[in-house]
Amino acid sequence: MNDSADYVTPLESAAIDPVTIELVRGAMKSVQNEMEALIERTAMSAFIREKKDFYAGIFDARGRFLAGKSRPGSSDLIGPILEQYPAHTIKPGDLYWYNDCYAARGAVSHSPDQVLAAPVFHAGQLVAFAQAWAHFSDIGGMHAGSISPNCTEYYQEGIIVPVVRLAAEGRINDELMRLFLRNSRFPDAVRGDMRALMASVWLGEKRFEELFKRFGTATMLAVFDALIERVKRAVQERFRALVPNGTYRFTDAIDSDGHGSGPVKLRWKLEVTPERITLDATESGDQVRGPVNYLMSITEPAMTFGSFLLGDSREHTLNAGAESLFDEVQVREGSILQPRFPAPLGQRSITKMRNLGAYLGLLGVATGGKMPAAHTGYVIWNVRGLNADGERFLMSDGVAVGYGARPTADGHDAIYLVAQENYPAEFVEASYPLRVRSYAINRDTGGAGRWRGGCGVVREMEILADEVIVALRIEGDVNPPWGVAGGRCAGSGRCIVNPGRADERVLPPLSDGHVLKRGEIVRIETGGGGGWGHPFDREPERVLEDVRGGFVSRDRAERDYGVVVSADGRHIDIEATQKRRKQRPATKLFHRHEYCDSFE
Repeated sequence: MNDSADYVTPLESAAIDPVTIELVRGAMKSVQNEMEALIERTAMSAFIREKKDFYAGIFDARGRFLAGKSRPGSSDLIGPILEQYPAHTIKPGDLYWYNDCYAARGAVSHSPDQVLAAPVFHAGQLVAFAQAWAHFSDIGGMHAGSISPNCTEYYQEGIIVPVVRLAAEGRINDELMRLFLRNSRFPDAVRGDMRALMASVWLGEKRFEELFKRFGTATMLAVFDALIERVKRAVQERFRALVPNGTYRFTDAIDSDGHGSGPVKLRWKLEVTPERITLDATESGDQVRGPVNYLMSITEPAMTFGSFLLGDSREHTLNAGAESLFDEVQVREGSILQPRFPAPLGQRSITKMRNLGAYLGLLGVATGGKMPAAHTGYVIWNVRGLNADGERFLMSDGVAVGYGARPTADGHDAIYLVAQENYPAEFVEASYPLRVRSYAINRDTGGAGRWRGGCGVVREMEILADEVIVALRIEGDVNPPWGVAGGRCAGSGRCIVNPGRADERVLPPLSDGHVLKRGEIVRIETGGGGGWGHPFDREPERVLEDVRGGFVSRDRAERDYGVVVSADGRHIDIEATQKRRKQRPATKLFHRHEYCDSFE
């Protein structure tokens, strides 16, 4: 952060009342929502427009996060800009841009995510920033899509943009844009996406300036401080009420980096005393050759915990106040969570998603299992080649997975973290040389439990081009998501080419370069979430409903739940069920793979 003299400060005498605070809080969320609606409506690439892999946020002049989606991640997106361009050098009409993960210390965590920010001025003073980022489908690099599992170096994952001034006092630097576009295989889409982000932050700048005109500088800045302080108190109070004093440990593991390393352990220790709360990840595994390294921002754990703690709140909007939850977050340089440059980062979502599960595991240990079970990391695969017109195409598709069961409810089926949306079959067939043959729930992938884990999906497509290349990212095959309080592990995913045919083959879960020909079939099966509670405690009627709905097979109903269902799938054999349930398996707090051993 820059010296406070560079900023307008709120007047101590400014009267601030609860109604004004709520009006400003709601207005900021409205601005953020309007910015995101503009990106969705004007972006060119499918991964932004259809998948909604974008984000808009509002920050104050010191770079403190004020409003945005409650998505786990860094809250320090403006800090890298202020380090390069001190506040007194920033002018109205400026626009700042970067995607350099290492220079930004994980504020952005892989290169396709482009960050833009516009300063907001009122009465000649810098008062805020409007920011937006989005995942661009291709920014150069080794293969189309930029973040290939083949990458072993950060340079291979596309053009690296340090913090730069893309526009100075309203004048866009066309040379920078031409340089960026020249590195993409799909420059028209990239140009359109960049314009969408520019329009979004300029809209945010305009709307925020209107708020300052309406409420006045002193009131707005006083509200910022009040909202941040309010969230700071709320997350600390909720955390203290949930987690007793003590030391808690949890270990999870990534299957592989795709280049021979694995499993890679994520080892966390949480220490809670009356005076301090600290997180320690220094015992996590070393960075690896493949692109699953995760350059974790130091603010990410607190923002993630804050998102969880405030998830049911109507009173609070997640902001920089959550950063104060932990007095210290310890990481080790050269580890999987703090790799050294130029380790590749493109598939960091594998590690990020496992890390979210490890946080839940820590809370599960601290609360005796009163937390959700683990989830599968969302699946990404892409298909690239030439269409019937000889034009290059790239389909990057995120496929839904199952989420862990909760202490009071089943886990969610078919969820995609970024926006909980998949490409509609009609869109895929209209846009790419592919035919969707099936799209359904992947039965038996939800971990068995008193509350069933969510199921993944099956997505099967036929290749209509002469030849395509397939890249794949699936995780959790070796170490599936764990269950809690007697709940069982989830089922895992896989990718099968030509299922049921003589030339059937299963593709490695993190790999690239698979050549498929016209008429071949590719079937993606995704994993589920872990179960919660002992499966034999689930009401037989619920199990029967799951069998009828296609979530659980008859065999698994008997094996996992002790419920014997008739051959036609319509009735429960009560006598056989009672006999089977007398053979009750033992209960464990966590059901997980041997790779996830206790913290040593």
